[in-house]
Amino acid sequence: MDYGRIQTIALVIIAFAVVLFLLVQARFMLIALATAIIIFALTSDVINFIARQKIGRVHVPNWLASLGALLLISLALIVLSTIFLTQVNTVLSTTISYLERAPQAVATLFKWISPEAEQTILNSLSSINISSYVRTFAGQAGNLASGISSFTVLVILFVGFLFAERVWFDTKLNNLVGDPVQADKIRRIITSIIRRVNYYLLVKTVVSVVTGGMVFAVAKAFKLDLASALGVLTFVLNYIPNVGSIIATVMVALVAFVQTGDPTSTGAIFVITGAIQFVNGSILDPMMMGHALRVSSFGIIISLAFWGAVWGIPGMFLSVPIMVMLMVVCSHVPMLRPIAVLLSRQGLPDDESDLIANDL
Repeated sequence: MDYGRIQTIALVIIAFAVVLFLLVQARFMLIALATAIIIFALTSDVINFIARQKIGRVHVPNWLASLGALLLISLALIVLSTIFLTQVNTVLSTTISYLERAPQAVATLFKWISPEAEQTILNSLSSINISSYVRTFAGQAGNLASGISSFTVLVILFVGFLFAERVWFDTKLNNLVGDPVQADKIRRIITSIIRRVNYYLLVKTVVSVVTGGMVFAVAKAFKLDLASALGVLTFVLNYIPNVGSIIATVMVALVAFVQTGDPTSTGAIFVITGAIQFVNGSILDPMMMGHALRVSSFGIIISLAFWGAVWGIPGMFLSVPIMVMLMVVCSHVPMLRPIAVLLSRQGLPDDESDLIANDL
């Protein structure tokens, strides 16, 4: 291996380390920016549609359509964050009321071994100062509320700036690239990314709503106190590919067991919610998604693990949209096309004809 190649590899490793360091250190702002870009992508087509409408003989001004969209987005983000925080507080307050039941419920699991084993587990759990852990969790919940509020404000600001700049995007792109043909290709690549991410989020939202509603119905049928919270949290967790559905199923089973202390009903709830997640995640989701994403399942796991390690739970939510963007970009850069081949489901990433089809 010659010296020049060694130097190139070393520079790539150093660049990757620097980028990774920046991703971690600036993750709060970068997560907010990524979220704002996704929201902007979701609403840009709607704004264009509104701007083409007429009130009598007058067209709706672009700035008015953008302002109206920004106000609606701001309202939606505030409402959604309020609902989420309300459900977290509900879970916290109910957990405190379950503290006295929890040791006995867990000890019951060991009853099949012997009554002495059950009593030993109960004595061990009773000696643990659970209240200190609850106070710690309550403090973290307070920090979560503050963080979500700041995050919501930052996302709204970023979306506002993106709306303000969208009018000049084509002009800036043409002047930046300098080649009208190349600028048009980049524009179509961006359109392809937006449409694929929008379709993914639309399907994921429909499936998550259906799954959350079904889990809520099951929890209500078994008279669980946290039925509404479990439905909402299941809806949110289903945006995390693969792992989210598992966490949601286990969470429902744990809540059921702590509340009822009955292994039979808990097992029934676990089986039913697990079946719901399997059917919706393995049948309904792929059927609706079709071949729109063409993303490798293994690639999704790698993306989930990487962005989860870098950005935590928010990174898990953003892992698939980021992967879709990366795959589309790599598909149209000759030097990076091997990466797109690895990330695609069947080794068949996009080509020029896909861009034309998406642009029509």
